Amino acid sequence: MRMPSQAIEQTGDPLVLLRLMRLVSPALPIGAYAYSQGLESAVELGWVRTAEETRDWLDGLLSQSLTQLDLPVLARLQSATRQGETVARDAWNERLLAARETAELRFEDVQMGGALWRLLGDLGLATGLGPPRGDPSFASAFAAAGVAWSIPRETLLLAYAWCWLESQVGAATKLIPLGQTAAQRIIESLLPTLPAHVSMAGTLADDALGAALPGLAWLSARHETQYSRLFRS
Repeated sequence: MRMPSQAIEQTGDPLVLLRLMRLVSPALPIGAYAYSQGLESAVELGWVRTAEETRDWLDGLLSQSLTQLDLPVLARLQSATRQGETVARDAWNERLLAARETAELRFEDVQMGGALWRLLGDLGLATGLGPPRGDPSFASAFAAAGVAWSIPRETLLLAYAWCWLESQVGAATKLIPLGQTAAQRIIESLLPTLPAHVSMAGTLADDALGAALPGLAWLSARHETQYSRLFRS
């Protein structure tokens, strides 16, 4: 698994690291802080109450959702975008959105995707393909940024996984709540697993992609009518 510094050695361009840091920065105006992806319902019901349970929750989502669906689709979106294959890029974008099992999860994806696509356009960085037909997923915009900034595929997937992990730990910090040190322990525990998840995602065939998390889908649907909410999903 290539880390960012190795990506610089590969490309010979130190801006790769700087642009990668920019892409994963919490300051990027895409609204990731507003979503918990069902975690708020899990906390409300007492399913996730401690730092250890938070770690187990996130590890399960990494293994059963991100690795099985988001990361391999992101790799395909980046490849199609780089090669100018509009039909393939749009098809993978639609397949990813079709896998979102609730209105909130789909809304989160297209809201963040739309925000990142607008930012890329405002910065003059959108690829010649432009946004996908219909609603753009977050992964489609992330892939476009990777192509525009010449970020190697494995490094881009690792960055995407890190963005997800940091955002989810941030949500747990507010919801449970967790102390800052406990939150960092969770990150320290899961961070070494990300390269393995990215490697696994790279081995999956097209017909093997998909996530089946009925509990998460139920929690997400329940969140739509939850009385008191901090997050939009």
